[in-house]
Amino acid sequence: MPNYQKTKRACYMGFITQAIAANFAPLLFLKFHHDYQITLGKIALISTCFFLTQLLVDLFCAKFVDKIGYRICIVASEVCSAAGLVGLAFMPDLLPEPFVGIILSVIVYAVGSGLIEVLCSPIVEACPFDNKEATMSLLHSFYCWGAVGTIVISTLFFAVFGMDNWKWLAVLWALVPAINIYNFATCPIEHFVDEGQGMGIKELFRKSFFWLSICLMICSGASELAMAQWASAYAEAALGLSKTIGDLAGPCMFAVTMGISRVIFGKYGAKMDLMKFMTGSGILCVICYLLASVSSNPITGLIGCIICGFSVGIMWPGTISISSERFPAGGTAMFALLAMAGDLGGSIGPGIVGRVTQSAGDNIRAGMGVGLLFPVTLLIMLFIFARQKDHK
Repeated sequence: MPNYQKTKRACYMGFITQAIAANFAPLLFLKFHHDYQITLGKIALISTCFFLTQLLVDLFCAKFVDKIGYRICIVASEVCSAAGLVGLAFMPDLLPEPFVGIILSVIVYAVGSGLIEVLCSPIVEACPFDNKEATMSLLHSFYCWGAVGTIVISTLFFAVFGMDNWKWLAVLWALVPAINIYNFATCPIEHFVDEGQGMGIKELFRKSFFWLSICLMICSGASELAMAQWASAYAEAALGLSKTIGDLAGPCMFAVTMGISRVIFGKYGAKMDLMKFMTGSGILCVICYLLASVSSNPITGLIGCIICGFSVGIMWPGTISISSERFPAGGTAMFALLAMAGDLGGSIGPGIVGRVTQSAGDNIRAGMGVGLLFPVTLLIMLFIFARQKDHK
């Protein structure tokens, strides 16, 4: 029997790699600003390039991954991730313009991150595991634990060795995808559907049910990242905490509770109704956004930010699971388009909150109030989804 547990472990490390890629560079933004005299306006482009590259990779995967092959692409994801992280340590000093070196490195590891995001889910879905919904939730929890580990370990490293040694840490983080190259090169990998039998992009978009899935993923990404991206700023603004403590109290604790949610469903999912769990999580998410936006007690508001992580934990993997059940022949195109929709929501959600916060005179509570629209819309989509499913 093929050792599918090895496949699962490789995908776990893949999501940890993605978490490193997404969360390490933002910890260095001010360091880049001071050491390389890069303006904050340019610094903001780093995250934009990261997510834009992921979106382009999602589109690429929808069209070409089945032709290239899963193994080649998933091994390439780890190669790109390792190369980009090492490049981040050296490219800014090797090129005449440090900012160009940073952007090139970010684009390289964002290609790896995008491939991981699209491919790990169908690779695990294709393995003969029992209770696929719970397995998918547990898989996605490793992104959360990777984010927690990246923030905590990096913070401790900087405290002990100083921020000036950040390049060594970048190389150390690159060891994670470097090791995982071997895992993906040798583990058994099955195809989600037979070669050439997967649904195409046009065929998927002709299904009204799939459009609901796309809307759910956009709302899921927006609900998650609108809070996650602004949790640190909320902790600093509402409680007057330092940047380091704000990162630990905000985005780090958000990732912890999100991971707990996914582990709970991963462990007990066989006894739970996924749609009911997602609906309950959506209601809790609305409450959390309300606490963050209208509570006069800053501690209560911070608790809302933290618990919001738990409420959004099931949304992304849950949407993938119900879409996989509805479209068993969806193939790579389905996973790629869902990932693209999630990334789109993750891009516009924080942007809307930030724009409203600025327009309200840097009032972050006002921004969180507008963010309430994302989980409310998600609940409406879930209601329509359930009605459509009942009619099938």
